[in-house]
Amino acid sequence: MKATVVQYRAKVDRADENQQLIEAVFRSLEENEPDGFTYRAFRLEDGVSFVHVAIEHDDVPNPGSLQDDPAFRAFVAGIADRCEIAPVARGATVVGEYR
Repeated sequence: MKATVVQYRAKVDRADENQQLIEAVFRSLEENEPDGFTYRAFRLEDGVSFVHVAIEHDDVPNPGSLQDDPAFRAFVAGIADRCEIAPVARGATVVGEYR
């Protein structure tokens, strides 16, 4: 499994908007039900920092892609304007997973 972890800090006055766009992504994913990946997003306790984790599953024959989701594309389209600290994406290795 390949994983990607993205961290960034939104501008104080744009953090709620950022969360609303993330919530739209999850509504779209629930509606379309793409296979092949797990996706989670977190808003940290400071209220402006966000962490996203995407894990691609190796055992799915025709996996979907988060990049194919229109709400996700809308979310990333304006991310630079909403951020105080730009997103940094890092590859990661899944060491363990429970549910």
